Amino acid sequence: MNMKRIVIASSPHIHSEDTLHRVMYDVVIALIPAMIISTVFFGLRVLAVMGIAVISAVLFEAGFLKLAGHDRIRSTAFDGSAIIAGLLLAFNVPPTCPFWIVIIGSFIAIVVTKHTFGGLGYNLFNPALVGRIFLLISFPVQMTAWTKPTFWKADALSGATPLGVLKTEGLAAVQDMFSIQSNFIGTIPGCLGEISAAALLIGAGYLLVRKVISWHIPVFFLGTLAVFTGLFWLIDSGTYANPLFHIVSGGAILGAFFMATDMVTSPLTRNGQMIFGFGCGLLTGIIRLFGGYPEGVAFAILLMNATVPLIDRYTEVKKVGL
Repeated sequence: MNMKRIVIASSPHIHSEDTLHRVMYDVVIALIPAMIISTVFFGLRVLAVMGIAVISAVLFEAGFLKLAGHDRIRSTAFDGSAIIAGLLLAFNVPPTCPFWIVIIGSFIAIVVTKHTFGGLGYNLFNPALVGRIFLLISFPVQMTAWTKPTFWKADALSGATPLGVLKTEGLAAVQDMFSIQSNFIGTIPGCLGEISAAALLIGAGYLLVRKVISWHIPVFFLGTLAVFTGLFWLIDSGTYANPLFHIVSGGAILGAFFMATDMVTSPLTRNGQMIFGFGCGLLTGIIRLFGGYPEGVAFAILLMNATVPLIDRYTEVKKVGL
């Protein structure tokens, strides 16, 4: 008789060529188009902001590991996670943000948010977003010092972001000052990594092709935001901006593709990811339309991060035979 041999072994049973380093550095590569655009429009200073954010994040990572007695400091500090946290933090600050504030943000992201919970794989909240919110609350003047972008430098004249103008001056003012095209290309005031929807979409396409992320969270995030804001636009188009404006403005695309999809702080299951994306989009829309802040992406993602254990629990795939 032909008998098939059953091999009994411990997990993992499915092997992949993906490694932590490959995934992390794929994300870094995907952020390059946005890095280039922000440098072109805001000048070489933004490279210093990014460099300081990354270097300080890696140093805080290595320093904490040293104090904790970790025996593989170099490989862990340079696994890419601290580099991404630093880059994303830099993407969430204005181009003129003082360097010392960036360093404080890196400390909050790496030491307080990441390692307080046990390090990579254990943190409940997205480190870069916690760093951004801490800086926004602690240093509101510096974190909202927007400048008008020109080629290779930031204009000395201050300028509000499109979402800021919409919140404070209304729809007519934002339509006079900004177009969908300017939001898409990046010729607007804003955080370093949020100004160009086109650059972010190029990077997002790379991540999707490389299968670093799936479409579930971004599509449900942006789709829910579009539907929610679109309903109010249909009701009163003289007061509320159209949904496309909300998609290409602020941190919607950066948050949907690069921050909400963080594999540590997002749900494991496909159904859970769709619920998570829906919640992020809904909360972002509510905060933008009715909250005190013009932007709601960071708050929305962090609030939904807190629900991930619950989402995973109720969307867990049932094991065969149990």
